[in-house]
Amino acid sequence: MTLGARIAWDDTVLPFQLDRSDIRGRVARLDGVLDRVLEQHDYPPSIEALVAEMALLTALIGQTIKLRWKLSLQVRGDGPARLIATDYYGPTDDGEPARIRAYASFDAERLDHSAEPFSQIGKGYFAVLIDQGEGTTPYQGITPIAGGSLSACAETYFAQSEQLPTRFSLAFGRSRLPKEDESWRAGGMMLQHMPKASPYAKDGGSGEGGLLEATDILDEDEGENWNRANVLLDTVEQIEMIGPSVQPTDLLVRLFHEERPRVFDPQPVTFGCSCSSDKVRQSLSIYSAKDIRYMTTDEGIVTADCQFCGAHYELDPKTLGFEAEETPGDNA
Repeated sequence: MTLGARIAWDDTVLPFQLDRSDIRGRVARLDGVLDRVLEQHDYPPSIEALVAEMALLTALIGQTIKLRWKLSLQVRGDGPARLIATDYYGPTDDGEPARIRAYASFDAERLDHSAEPFSQIGKGYFAVLIDQGEGTTPYQGITPIAGGSLSACAETYFAQSEQLPTRFSLAFGRSRLPKEDESWRAGGMMLQHMPKASPYAKDGGSGEGGLLEATDILDEDEGENWNRANVLLDTVEQIEMIGPSVQPTDLLVRLFHEERPRVFDPQPVTFGCSCSSDKVRQSLSIYSAKDIRYMTTDEGIVTADCQFCGAHYELDPKTLGFEAEETPGDNA
């Protein structure tokens, strides 16, 4: 495989459909994006693994949102890994890349470096939030932490909240290509049964704690197609998923050639943050002048750092809060 072909599939999400099985899906490759996300922070390996998994899930799920919409995934737990948060910003225009950012909050003193990363979350919830823009009410869906992985949490969310049978297969880690520096490579695939005209409701499921699973939603014929696609996906090897030697299109043919895979235009993805000095001012607009004085440093400025990208802001306290004395200048 040529370098050009490899780069062409880096940081993309490829939508596809299996016409024989009435199943849709996506293949994601996150390489430079994941490097950019993780280089913003000095996370321990277990937290890096959780952030990498969440970033892949975010790319796979986010590909379906409309232009200028925002998808957020959040995991909150009572363990050492307190928060894993990701944002996916839909392209501003057709042909433009989507943007991803991610952040983790954790208790370093409680972190067990020898334990499996998912166990560091503890009890909590997995949340999906969709913001359609100004003037709309954001959508929010929540499901308990369950299933042994973040991928399983996402699968439970789709079964429980959307009643859509969904499967994720992810691979990620550091690797080094010949004559190149070590870097993150990540790949994943998502399968999802096409929605029914009339969703099937069920009081309880066969999953952990009575949560719904894919087999609780599908009828006999659909279940057979779903199981066949999942068996084929189980044959994928990690190196096929992350590349760079296997292109996503070749992988789909290798796995699903009898299911008649049909691919659509790939969606490019890049690292991107939406922070700005104006947004910092907006977040501080609820505070009084007295509150702002408490935030002011000995140097006479108010500072703020973006948790996602590390950007550092220094602001004039006179321009902050609902009792601001001055309007910020164009260069503030």
